[in-house]
Amino acid sequence: MDGIRIEGADYAVQDVPILTGIDLHLTERRIGILGRNGSGKSTLLRLIAGLIAPTAGHVTVDGADPTDRRAALRALGILFQNPDHQIIFPTVEEELAFGLRQMGHPAREAEAQVRAVLTAEGRTAWAGRLVHTLSHGQKQYLCLLAILMMGPRTILLDEPFAALDLPSRIALRRRLAALPQRLITITHDPEAVMECDRVLWLEGGRIQDDGPPARLLPAFVARMEHLAGDAL
Repeated sequence: MDGIRIEGADYAVQDVPILTGIDLHLTERRIGILGRNGSGKSTLLRLIAGLIAPTAGHVTVDGADPTDRRAALRALGILFQNPDHQIIFPTVEEELAFGLRQMGHPAREAEAQVRAVLTAEGRTAWAGRLVHTLSHGQKQYLCLLAILMMGPRTILLDEPFAALDLPSRIALRRRLAALPQRLITITHDPEAVMECDRVLWLEGGRIQDDGPPARLLPAFVARMEHLAGDAL
């Protein structure tokens, strides 16, 4: 596949630059986008996902424009930090079926696929369960299942571990590590991208550095330690 290409991309809001001069070709299986709060990393995620369009430059995902939502369904999935911002429907079964319906699957076929997935996951009792009765970690897991049912080639992860307790974090890490999809993790935590093939360090809306974690992360941590003196 062609991967994700970002060519000369800028993004500004009311003439205030958020991202400037982003040029990337992302093909690796595990990619991290690392930066402080306000560095532009969430905006970069939204640009890749097609949720916003660049004010200059171009973004393509496997050769397609990600702002074309129907084309993007099979190309990209997004797991947000807060599952309550992602979940739409009151029951687990409805939530899991929604993406399939968007892709054109008939209702009965979508329902059958949902039940098959829940059975395979050992969660058959979840079918009619109200989403609000799930824990935060279970909701995050539900969102991941909904993404996987649509079979995207790339999954964008927006601070996926930030609000999870340790057992839930370990379980999610294991599940993500086993996935065949390309994973792009957006985070401020160096530990979350230690196992990536490639890490991008975003600072002030620009690419500060780009390379393997073994080289990049020590420099990032040293910079954060230097900035810590003025943080509070």
